[in-house]
Amino acid sequence: MLVLLCHSPIYSQDLPTKKETIIPLKNVDTIATRNVLVKPELNQIELDTVKIDSVKSEDEFLTGIIDYYGDDYVYLDKKENKVYMYNNAYITYEDMRIESGYIILDYNKNEIYAKGIDSAGIYSQTPIFTQTNTKVIPDSIRFNMDTKKALIYNSRSGQDEINYKAEVAKKVNDSVYYLQNIKFTTAKDIDNPEYYFYTRKAKVVPDKKIVTGFTNMYIADVPLPLGLPFAFFPLTKNRTSGFIIPSFGDNRNRGFFLQNGGYYFALSDYVDLTVLGDYYTNGSYALRAESSYALRYKFKGNVSFRYEKLINGDRGFDDFNESAIYNIRWSHNQDAKSNPSSRFSASVNLGSSQYFNESINQTNNASSLVNTLSSSISYSKTFETVPQINFSIAGTHSQNTNTEEINMSLPNLNASVARIFPFEPKVGTKKGIIENINFQYNLTAENRIKTNDTEFFTSKMFEDAKIGTRHSIPISTNFKVLKYISSSLSTTYQETWVFDTVKKEYDPSLNNNEGGVVNDTIRGFDSYRTYNFSANLGTTMYGMFNFGRGKKIEAIRHVFRPSVSYNINPSYEQYYDSYQNPNALDENIEYSPFEQSLYGAPSKVRSSNVGITLSNTFEAKVRDQDTTAVKPKKIMLLNNLNFNTAYNILGDSLNWNPIRFSGSIPIIKKLDLNFNGILDPYALDNNNQRIDEFNINNGGSLFRLTNGNISFNYNFSSADFKGKEKDDFETETFKNGGRPDDLFGNSTPINDRSKFDVDSDNTGSDYNWYNYSIPWDLRLAYTMTYQNTARQNEITSQSIMISSNIEFSPKWKVGVSSGYDFKNNGITLTQLRFQRDLESWRLSFNWTPIGSINTSWYMFIGIKSSLLSDIKYEKRREPDKRL
Repeated sequence: MLVLLCHSPIYSQDLPTKKETIIPLKNVDTIATRNVLVKPELNQIELDTVKIDSVKSEDEFLTGIIDYYGDDYVYLDKKENKVYMYNNAYITYEDMRIESGYIILDYNKNEIYAKGIDSAGIYSQTPIFTQTNTKVIPDSIRFNMDTKKALIYNSRSGQDEINYKAEVAKKVNDSVYYLQNIKFTTAKDIDNPEYYFYTRKAKVVPDKKIVTGFTNMYIADVPLPLGLPFAFFPLTKNRTSGFIIPSFGDNRNRGFFLQNGGYYFALSDYVDLTVLGDYYTNGSYALRAESSYALRYKFKGNVSFRYEKLINGDRGFDDFNESAIYNIRWSHNQDAKSNPSSRFSASVNLGSSQYFNESINQTNNASSLVNTLSSSISYSKTFETVPQINFSIAGTHSQNTNTEEINMSLPNLNASVARIFPFEPKVGTKKGIIENINFQYNLTAENRIKTNDTEFFTSKMFEDAKIGTRHSIPISTNFKVLKYISSSLSTTYQETWVFDTVKKEYDPSLNNNEGGVVNDTIRGFDSYRTYNFSANLGTTMYGMFNFGRGKKIEAIRHVFRPSVSYNINPSYEQYYDSYQNPNALDENIEYSPFEQSLYGAPSKVRSSNVGITLSNTFEAKVRDQDTTAVKPKKIMLLNNLNFNTAYNILGDSLNWNPIRFSGSIPIIKKLDLNFNGILDPYALDNNNQRIDEFNINNGGSLFRLTNGNISFNYNFSSADFKGKEKDDFETETFKNGGRPDDLFGNSTPINDRSKFDVDSDNTGSDYNWYNYSIPWDLRLAYTMTYQNTARQNEITSQSIMISSNIEFSPKWKVGVSSGYDFKNNGITLTQLRFQRDLESWRLSFNWTPIGSINTSWYMFIGIKSSLLSDIKYEKRREPDKRL
């Protein structure tokens, strides 16, 4: 039996209030119904405890509160035992909620019926059925509160990236739905999808899976001729292991292939593993293992290993060859807040020198231009003592892909003690030469390995390793001279430890008794000690040239920063020895036992140098073209015009070092002309060797320009003409020589399609107003290098690079990267990029028509959703490596 708790008397034929609540009461016998009293003034129901029957009743079918509501009315029909709710109505029962325009609660059948409102041919306020995490939007629904089963008509629902629409859906329980005549898609518009999968019967288990019968794919409502006997769509929110379907195609050199097929292992919530492979019918194959790992607020990283066995030509013919290449990458980043005093990081990129040139599974246009691979693994620790102690240990790797030379530091150790000011005052700031005296301690130790591709990862790479340790104690102070001149004094004591020295001696029995030099490597500890002294004076001067207020140029300011330094290094002849000259027996040749050590031998030449540095900056105040501006506009005329040279006081000849200069001239906003060069004051002889005579005294100019470089980088876009600035980070990175852009094209592994993603979130009314604006960007880079060290008077390199992207529409983007080499009179590597957003699909086409051996193209079309990413078609022409 039901007992109703309401906000007004419900046993009236008048319309009740809009919101009602039904509460089931158990163990109340139906015999006592006549004794239930309703007190309108109290709006509650009282039970006559005297008249309650002692016979125990059966459990009620309702186990929770029913809450219902209707905007226009909630009508209780006692005769039919039904409740009608109209307009923005809802009803909730336990974890179930139905929202609709029209809802009927039938007590006779214990059912809820909901449908939309049909007004003037417009069907609105369709039901929304929600239970736990499942949400269904049908045209109408019947729900039985006793069995908790439901019949849902023309339902629309979705989970994760899958949306589906079914003519009829039957809810069996909270975890099973049976569907009839269903459309599955990842399109956002379920009523008008670009594509869908159609099946007559399906079973849905929320948060787990969808299993269907015979399934056919439709594109633009046109069925494809191929179908599947069954289909399985995973709906789990957790990562699960599974197979990765390969792509297929053919290659003119290696035959047919299967590419990027494998298995994904969801090992845990913190780490996964992807194993992929390629196979070609000529016997070539590739294996790749990639893993990502993360621990929130601690660290994250990824590691990958790639191996390829490449076969070219046919066995038995002269052009047959096979090779194996590999590449190892590891990136590890620690959260800075996890342990501020301790940090571990890794950035590894090593492998075969020819990997990026010969790899058959990536669009390697830009990667093939890179000639250096580098790696670094480091751990650092800071001890918060007084003074502070810093410690770090690292392993580094540098590899030249052209020469195949590899240099490794495995490991290198650095430790330091923070600066100590022994005479600083207990309170107040440090003043004067004594109070600013400070010293610190630094330790450096390294095991340096030099090898090549052939000996890498073999025992031979360790045979010629060099080990050394260096201790240094710098002592310095700073003070003011004549109030405006900053001065500093410093000296450094160093002690170097080595574990291999060399001994050379003349042996007359060598070379058939013609004599020769014997080099003996002596294993064991040895050391040498050095020291030096330096002083520096510097100041800043300001000059102002005023032309008067209201003039086009009101003033020019010159900031001049001169500095003079002095360095002295003594001679360390005690660390040198000699052996008899094989060509002149009455002469000896000096050498140092430390000359082949890690840090080299100390100098035996005493030096005393005076360095001069001049830094200049020119700025101007000009009249602002904006007549409402109160103050004049400041512009930069010449930025950081620097000159530096040195003079060796103890030198016998060529005492002046060449003058090096550099600077930057702002042309327009975001465009700076950068220049640098070397000026040599000395002349050349007939053999183009420097002589101890000034060039001006030899009939030439005051200086010879021996080297020079001019370059500029400029990027602008349509946003610049709207008064909007581009991202400062990208602009600064570009100006400083980085490559955040695609100036030299882009490099993307074939199985990484993220580079071709087009933002699909830009939907809505913005598309209707797009016809007046076409976003675009343009990047230019120019460089010219001049060399005249030996009278060659030659421009050694001169080129310009260009990159541009244009969005012809919100869904069309076209890009180009190219350049011209003026030295070799040819077009540099050129890449054309086309990207098209097809709503639920993506289309991209990359073409490299010019680029030496890198001419290639790649086309891809596939579904955006990662759930159906295996539904794709891709085709490419890889570069011809035989050239």
